[in-house]
Amino acid sequence: MLAGLRVVEVSAFVAVPLGGMTLAQLGAEVIRIDPVGGGLDIGRWPITGDGASLYWAGLNKGKRSVTIDIGADRGRDLVRRLIIAPGDDAGILITNLAPRWLGYEQLREERPDLIMVILRGNPDASIAVDYTVNSAAGFPMITGDGTDPINHVLPAWDVNAGTQVALAVVAAVLHRRATGEGQLVELSLADVAFSTLGHLGFIAEAVVNNEDRQAYGNYIFGSYGRDFETGDGRRVMVTALTARQWDSLVEATGTAELMADLETDAGLDLTDEGARFDARDRISGILEPWFSARSLAQVREALDAHRVCWGAYQSVRQAVETDPRIGANPLFEEIEQPGVGRYPAPGPATVFHAFGRPPVRPAPRLGADTESALTNHLGLGADDIAALRNERVI
Repeated sequence: MLAGLRVVEVSAFVAVPLGGMTLAQLGAEVIRIDPVGGGLDIGRWPITGDGASLYWAGLNKGKRSVTIDIGADRGRDLVRRLIIAPGDDAGILITNLAPRWLGYEQLREERPDLIMVILRGNPDASIAVDYTVNSAAGFPMITGDGTDPINHVLPAWDVNAGTQVALAVVAAVLHRRATGEGQLVELSLADVAFSTLGHLGFIAEAVVNNEDRQAYGNYIFGSYGRDFETGDGRRVMVTALTARQWDSLVEATGTAELMADLETDAGLDLTDEGARFDARDRISGILEPWFSARSLAQVREALDAHRVCWGAYQSVRQAVETDPRIGANPLFEEIEQPGVGRYPAPGPATVFHAFGRPPVRPAPRLGADTESALTNHLGLGADDIAALRNERVI
């Protein structure tokens, strides 16, 4: 799909590595450049008992790894040359580090059609990471019961920003193919977070309604959805966002008469999702005994029979061991990750039926592709490579 596209990545942590991996899994040649010995995230947790970073391996699948001493002038020159190396679909740099010696204008002098995508923390280039941006976006204040702010464990803005980095590259390449023009693309974690805040109506709610979203625990805001404990101590999440989902839940739990009485007593039409939210506590009081009287297996049988929208809470390990969305899903392929071992790893979540699923390629060993990249893209010979190694530039 993206075969022939060559992207140089100078990055660390989540967002830009995720963007590069997304491009690599769609067929692009992505050359990740790190300092000799590894960059800021080479040992980031989780790690194996031997200290290998599972995090690094997960975010660098399918890439090529080049290690260069970027503190040395000769090393910096090699990096610049890799970025501007010839190729119609080359000359692309993605980075969240953007050191001064990799300035856009400087590189553009040598390759006018350069595409450079820079991710920053804040739009003014001040430092921020997912967790500090998230605290400012307001979400921790409405997570949980509202007593104290609660940070979620998913770095959502990193993930969102990473996909936007990949999309920016594709958009810029399409523009360059049409016009011959390269460009500088900039985005920030903060802009990704606050724009999402606006897209989902949170900002309009604060301005137009003059109120903050409140914390509602595990209830779904504006509709009906909540967690329940089963009789054998498991927990499930049940949702009824649409009228059909609501009817399915009522039928599965045999609570039609009780819900009709609630409608009459409260003067509500529970086919309306806003009404279901208003009556959420009373609805839950009706449903709780049904769930507590049944095991998870019994709940599953009844809810599935009526096509209720629901899911069981489970740990990651439980998901790996029992959930067919991992174990029987062609998205996952067991790979042999150098330095780590065998485990199921995902390919791209998008399925292009004209191309079929590409094989899942493991992350390279750090520096494994240094020699081949310098040889293939810069034309260096064996003597050049040997000299660079002797000088510890690579």
